Amino acid sequence: MRRSLPPYQRIVREIERRIDTGALRPGDRVPSIRQAAAQWGVATATAAKALDTLRRRGRVVAVPRVGTVVAEPAPAPKPRPRRERRPVASGPDDERRRVVRAAIALADEQGFEAVSMRGVAARLGMPTMSLYGLVDGKEELAALMADTAFGELDLPQEPPPSWRAHLELAARLQWGLYLRHPWLPRVMSLTHPQPLPNMLRFGTWGMNAILGLGLDPETARIVWWAVANHARGTATNLEAQRDAEQHTGLSPDQWYTAHLPSLHAALSTPAAPIDDTLGFDLTVFFEAGLRLLLDGAAVLIGRRHRA
Repeated sequence: MRRSLPPYQRIVREIERRIDTGALRPGDRVPSIRQAAAQWGVATATAAKALDTLRRRGRVVAVPRVGTVVAEPAPAPKPRPRRERRPVASGPDDERRRVVRAAIALADEQGFEAVSMRGVAARLGMPTMSLYGLVDGKEELAALMADTAFGELDLPQEPPPSWRAHLELAARLQWGLYLRHPWLPRVMSLTHPQPLPNMLRFGTWGMNAILGLGLDPETARIVWWAVANHARGTATNLEAQRDAEQHTGLSPDQWYTAHLPSLHAALSTPAAPIDDTLGFDLTVFFEAGLRLLLDGAAVLIGRRHRA
């Protein structure tokens, strides 16, 4: 039975078996792409696909300058208190919500370019002109989609006690939302924000992290905008990444592996050599940038306290 599996799946199965049996523990390095290719007698592209599959399943993570290591097990989800839901009367507002949810599902599956009044109407099995009685057009629909997506965030009533942990949580909640909805960053604007209720709720909750730290209002806003826009700005690559994967058939790690010789020639130096574990993970990049940004904010806040 195992021999009938595709070669990359055999590698995935074996590495998962080692993790499950404790032969590989969290933080242990797994074979690099070239090591896996040699060990299982497959092409490097096949080995890259196996490691990418493990990464997508959350079994391994790429660590810069270390390689691919076994991921920490995900914490068990905490039970959430049940919230009472008030019955919503059927009517225009209910139909409007149904249109927005259909548009979000369409964007999640096919990207924001696929969202049109005609496409949403077809998904719902209703005449296109009927939608115009519920939303004015695609611009209003996009705003409602964004606000509905932000309504998915479960913001804790008791945020983390420190400003840094609060901002880290805000940024990661935002990043997780963008991972679920890769189209979302492109319909938001830093320069032309819309005062929509769920987005304002999130902004107020995040901004509360730095109120009372001794910063003047303008500086406090800039710190919050920088953190929020780091998540949004990095996430603008998610939809492009998905399009590139569909076009090339290669994940980022597979793309880097395929172009490794050219990258070696162009970028590698004796002081900063490129090894065979070279890859790219947007979440790793997001986390590294967030640390740098918050380190800078800590210096700024420290100066205000010493002044």
